[in-house]
Amino acid sequence: MAEMTEADQIKTFKDFLVQYNKLSELCFNDCVHDFTARTLKPSEDKCTLNCMEKYLRTNQRVSQRFHEFQMLANENMLALAQKSGQGS
Repeated sequence: MAEMTEADQIKTFKDFLVQYNKLSELCFNDCVHDFTARTLKPSEDKCTLNCMEKYLRTNQRVSQRFHEFQMLANENMLALAQKSGQGS
């Protein structure tokens, strides 16, 4: 397996930061409503944890389904190519 170039590593890190910031903003906006204290209320803390876990589980599930779809599509393309090769 080829090593990632520095440009690939930077792009991967930027993509990670975009996702992290998106998740942080989403959960913050959904869960934090009281700005009168310096610390999170227990309900806000629990909400942010639940939000993060749900987002990560959903993201993992979507990635898994995408991978399954790609494998099926590749198998179909291979079968079609073999069928076309036999018909010639």
